[in-house]
Amino acid sequence: MKLTVASSPHIRGDFRSSRIMLDVMLALTPALIVGIWMHGWRSLVVTLVAIASCVLLEWLYGKVTKTRNTVIDGSAMVTGMLLAMTLPATVPYWLVVAGSAFAIIFVKALCGGLGQNVFNPALSARGFMMLVAPKYMVRFLSVDGVTEATPLHHMVMPALPEESLLDMFLGNCPGSIGEISALALLLGGVYLVCRKVISARIPLAYLGTVAVLTLVFAKTDSAVQWMLYSLLSGGVMLGAIFMATDYATSPVTARGQIVYGIGCGALTVIFRYFGLFPEGVTYAILLMNAVVWIIDRYTAPRRFGVKKGGAAV
Repeated sequence: MKLTVASSPHIRGDFRSSRIMLDVMLALTPALIVGIWMHGWRSLVVTLVAIASCVLLEWLYGKVTKTRNTVIDGSAMVTGMLLAMTLPATVPYWLVVAGSAFAIIFVKALCGGLGQNVFNPALSARGFMMLVAPKYMVRFLSVDGVTEATPLHHMVMPALPEESLLDMFLGNCPGSIGEISALALLLGGVYLVCRKVISARIPLAYLGTVAVLTLVFAKTDSAVQWMLYSLLSGGVMLGAIFMATDYATSPVTARGQIVYGIGCGALTVIFRYFGLFPEGVTYAILLMNAVVWIIDRYTAPRRFGVKKGGAAV
């Protein structure tokens, strides 16, 4: 009998990086279609520019540093697509390229590449773009192609948005390319859960926390309406389903994922209520990214045969 000696792992599953990335892009497609339908073809161009920039920059970085080419795993394409989903259709193309460069080079590549980054690359790039060119990040198109305030801007007053809840659910409102339709994002989330790409723990904990806090601390007489508008407006759905569930920047333990989701939701509400900007999703998730290692450490399951505290039985 021929003996084969090989290093672990000896059992391999069907999950590969390229397949996971393809699933994420497919899940984002309904939200992109709604963005194009509502805000015009420039939404598609912005998305293509972001994807192309991320892929090209990752390939160039590999060439310059003479490291392994990782473009084939599809992670750069997902980063570009996620970044585009957080941007208004009016954003200048040069700013999209600058954001892509920040995401790929500074947040991902310099940290060691795929799986080594501490912060979500797409959200980090959006935060960077908000700091260097905020005026371009707050110009949102309505369905008629006119620059208009988003529902979140009305809620800062505080007041309920002019759009109906149905319009908000379907995406008939101003906002970023991929965040306007809760229905499209939920369909993508269900697809990812069914494909076992993500667990429902983080999105449910995130959205549940936002729902409870905005219901208890509603700023209008109609607490239920305020809560529903808070869930449907801005980037809560996009952040909870696609950003907070990033493998590299979220906890690996089941309890940790729940704690992480609750933290993201609580910080989102705090930033929306007391922050300088109407939205709070970006910085809420980035702050929770920074404490993932602590969450994993203190929510790890107890090893078999070891007492609490680490002493052997």
